[in-house]
Amino acid sequence: MITLEMMPPLMFSGLVVALLIGFPVAFTLAAVGLCFGFLAIGLGFFDLNFLQAIPGRIFGSVLSNDLLLAIPFFTFMGSVLERCGLAEDMLDSMGQLFGPIRGGLGYSVIIVGFILGAITGTVAAQVIAMALISMPVMIRYGYNMRYITGVLAASGTITQLVPPSLVLIVLADQLGKSVGDMYLGAWGPSLFQIALFAGYTFLLGVFKPDHVPPVPKTALTLTGWPLWRKCLLGIVPSAVLIFVVLGTMMLGLATPTEAGAMGAVGAIVLAAIHNKEFSAAGHKLLIVGVIACGIGTMAGIFLTEGIIFKLAFAVTYFAVVWICLEAVRIPALRDLIRQGYETTMRITTMVVFILIGSTCFSVVFLGVSGGVWLEHMLTSLPGGVWGFLIFINLFIFFLAFFLDFFEIAFIILPMIAPIAQKILAPVVGADAALIWFGVMLCVNMQTSFMHPPFGFALFYLRGVAPKEVKSSDIYWGALPWVGLQAIMVMLVIAFPITVTALLDAPSNVDLSKVKIEVPQIDLPPLDFGPPRNP
Repeated sequence: MITLEMMPPLMFSGLVVALLIGFPVAFTLAAVGLCFGFLAIGLGFFDLNFLQAIPGRIFGSVLSNDLLLAIPFFTFMGSVLERCGLAEDMLDSMGQLFGPIRGGLGYSVIIVGFILGAITGTVAAQVIAMALISMPVMIRYGYNMRYITGVLAASGTITQLVPPSLVLIVLADQLGKSVGDMYLGAWGPSLFQIALFAGYTFLLGVFKPDHVPPVPKTALTLTGWPLWRKCLLGIVPSAVLIFVVLGTMMLGLATPTEAGAMGAVGAIVLAAIHNKEFSAAGHKLLIVGVIACGIGTMAGIFLTEGIIFKLAFAVTYFAVVWICLEAVRIPALRDLIRQGYETTMRITTMVVFILIGSTCFSVVFLGVSGGVWLEHMLTSLPGGVWGFLIFINLFIFFLAFFLDFFEIAFIILPMIAPIAQKILAPVVGADAALIWFGVMLCVNMQTSFMHPPFGFALFYLRGVAPKEVKSSDIYWGALPWVGLQAIMVMLVIAFPITVTALLDAPSNVDLSKVKIEVPQIDLPPLDFGPPRNP
């Protein structure tokens, strides 16, 4: 006879078995949840009315969730930018700028990976684009093959952590925290991660200079101001787009969905101005729009939002609409936008179906006291807080061998988030506990793209690498970078300040002692006149 205490481990085991068979995750989650739900009804653990919570949760927490609207916008933005030629221009200019120093091409790949991560947010396209562009150049100038494959894969996966990462949006939604706070928490670890990658390249240049040789100055095609101009033409528009997306969100001027919508439009504008068929009239309108935006911004800061402010931004909007129409006119960009729509539709549909399936599973899992079973198991681990964090990170690390990020976020996080809040709140405060936990898991899940033999970034590299690149070089080359990512996880665990430094200080106000005093207003006596005789 199956008891209530046996149901949670049986559900979890059944899910693992079904996933290992290879059935699609979304339908596996729904099927396992409903099967165990009907079993629980048959065994008398709850009645059929309990399953009414499933459609209620789907319509209340999934289909009507405004935050999830940001996913298609950010997906479209990344899909457009990854194909518009921005990566090629930035890698070429940065490679020539840093090339003459030891490890220069490695530094350029790391920096461009960081910038592209902040505006695209997609690992696959970033790894493929940088490998196609940089790998032949690095091979030509004698870089160590394992270093080449490792730095390309690692620099592509940093996009998971750099705001406005799609991963962070999903984590914020599943943990019930603000996207803005999740972005603020991720900045510290993402910058430290870049510093670790650059530091490893520097040490290789010191101790094994033959692994990362400098590019001969005679091989450079640009020097001086033309080189700097090409670098700025790649960095400045990207920085503007990053501010439009992140700055407006951080300043409280836009919600994540609104910021994503502006990012999607900004991606089309950026793709248009990078295209060779962009017209002279479009260039002039771009300059006029930038000037008008500057005038409108200054007017809004130093003056009131009067006629100057409105006229300036009317001109800016007209310039943006004109550039978008130019993008539709150019055949290559029209195809690029269509491909962006198709990619966005596929990813958004996948996310929604996984959410629906995970809702079916989690409602039944909680109905058979799965939350109590999981809490008892995790809180009884030796080592207290640190034992809990080490166990969870090792669990997620090995789980990422088999499951995609979305599957981990939608299946595992809703189960362990309440427990993490309870355990971690004494360390960093109730407000920052889940932010710290979410960013920590985000750093950890970077490794899911890197660790052999299942890392998808390694598969992407194998698909585009020349025939002389051995698979063993790709797998062995990834190991030092997985180690660096593991070091970053340990730093985030040991030093929560890396995440919480930019967050608002927790409020120490005791709400039970708050008094609201309303001043007494003396009103004149009401005079209705003498009474009338009936």
